[in-house]
Amino acid sequence: MFTLRFDMRAPHTPTTELYGAAIDMCAWAETRGAVMAVLSEHHGTADGHLAAPHILASAIAARTSSLAILLAAVPIPFWDPVRLAEEICALDIISRGRLSYAFGIGHRAEEYEHFGVDMSTRGKLADEKLALLLRLLAGETVERDGRRITVTPGCASPSGPYLLIAGGSRAAARRAARHGLGFISQTVTPGLKEFYEDECRANGHEPGLIQFPVPNTPTAIFVADDLNRAWDELGPYLLHDARTAASYRHGDDTVASISRADDVAALRQAGGPYRILTIDEAVGYLRDGRPLPLLPLCGGLPPDAAWPYLERAAMAAERV
Repeated sequence: MFTLRFDMRAPHTPTTELYGAAIDMCAWAETRGAVMAVLSEHHGTADGHLAAPHILASAIAARTSSLAILLAAVPIPFWDPVRLAEEICALDIISRGRLSYAFGIGHRAEEYEHFGVDMSTRGKLADEKLALLLRLLAGETVERDGRRITVTPGCASPSGPYLLIAGGSRAAARRAARHGLGFISQTVTPGLKEFYEDECRANGHEPGLIQFPVPNTPTAIFVADDLNRAWDELGPYLLHDARTAASYRHGDDTVASISRADDVAALRQAGGPYRILTIDEAVGYLRDGRPLPLLPLCGGLPPDAAWPYLERAAMAAERV
């Protein structure tokens, strides 16, 4: 069992190659142990980070039949909630209910400038837009600013797509609890889980799905025959991914998946978020009840180089 994550960074590889490969990988992998594809969203980056995950999700959904797809995290302050509701409903229809969403508020000032949105208002904007989005997804006709808003067609799923809030603060936990949504925390802040659960019940909801970082758990795994050779090949791409992700956070080290490694040797140290395993090690990891989190095109890794690592991960999944 494994998951696939794609962010489509392409510092060295033609973007057209990566997008086509991501779709092909999802179609191939869903019959070989893949349970979910995760697509991230960022805007205005130097390496072309995926800015239109809904479009890529639609292409993946059209090529697959059972693979779950999670968009995480969708920065809701940048979105028109009416248009977002329409796209969510269309994707729910296309995927037959396989899409789910984790909403965040974004953390890059550059992206707020990109969209002309005042970053100091992001919490208020997120609350307002989320409230309207949820009403529209529920099929309500909403009167707003003299407008009469109805989203058609609605979702195909009776209860609509599964929705979560992603963040690492009490404000994010409160936002999830207010609406009875699941909560994905990017930090291990003491007491945050209990705070979320208490807030859910205070708002008349039972707590939803909760995910918190597990210490020393990797967020990107590759499976190789020769570890040294694999680190030589993958190291520069993994390091680009690590450096870029860290730069997005502007010195914030509370996010569990962030590495501050400044070279490949440091990135390879035990216990980091990036791991290369042998097939036997991957089998052992899976037998512990944990899915392999794969990032097949990490840092713009060329598809021809990426496929063998994905194939070995599938081989490990078949042995469990």
